[in-house]
Amino acid sequence: MGEHQEVVISARDVHVQFGESVVLHDLDLDVLRGEILGFVGASGTGKSVLMRAILGLTPMQNGQILIFGRDVERLDEDERIAVDMRLGVLFQHGALFSALTVAENIEVPMREYVRLPKALMRELAIVKLEMVGLKAADADKYPSELSGGMIKRAALARALALDPDIVFLDEPTSGLDPIGAAEFDELIVKLRDTMGLTVYMVTHDLDSLFTAADRVAVLGQGRVIATGTIEDMLEHDNAWIKSYFRGKRARLMPARAS
Repeated sequence: MGEHQEVVISARDVHVQFGESVVLHDLDLDVLRGEILGFVGASGTGKSVLMRAILGLTPMQNGQILIFGRDVERLDEDERIAVDMRLGVLFQHGALFSALTVAENIEVPMREYVRLPKALMRELAIVKLEMVGLKAADADKYPSELSGGMIKRAALARALALDPDIVFLDEPTSGLDPIGAAEFDELIVKLRDTMGLTVYMVTHDLDSLFTAADRVAVLGQGRVIATGTIEDMLEHDNAWIKSYFRGKRARLMPARAS
């Protein structure tokens, strides 16, 4: 990763609370163009809340979030749509619409943001399907006919429908068996490399972090308490980070190919 990479997401002094419950407080985070950032933290610390705040789905009480240098809270409707079209999201569990076929699910962002002929949308949907390792024959299946791994891939295809610059993944390998999870991690790296994506990945999966993440950000006490490479995390002296990356669950990980 270069030393002077462009910052595509910048969060400063972010504060989010629900009633009396403070979830995020004075949080700062930068995401760099072209990186896969793994975002981790103990359960219930607010990982998904920050992702939703960046996406404009959860309001902040204080702070500023810039995407591509634009303050997301100061955009008018047209500017917000222009930013949203550059973002793709894979929600936890896939969140496919059960009454729509796989192709129709992938076409949802196209219908929402651009006017395209029906036949062209269908063609584009099949291209995205094949990009994520599914077959054209899967296009007319319904989510109930798919395995867990296929659902994740179909949801990823939908996230890629508009060729976004940044893709947000919320626990993308949860519920997958180890082989399926490893294949999904490899797919994310391949897509990042071929499409020039920036990937913001909320995860608790150590294998994903070791396989795919260029950098890791750790959430604790409502703020980002550490950022760095896996190697940085393995040497960190924070008690939670130590137990997470070097504890009993953290079996010896294979060294990544250089």
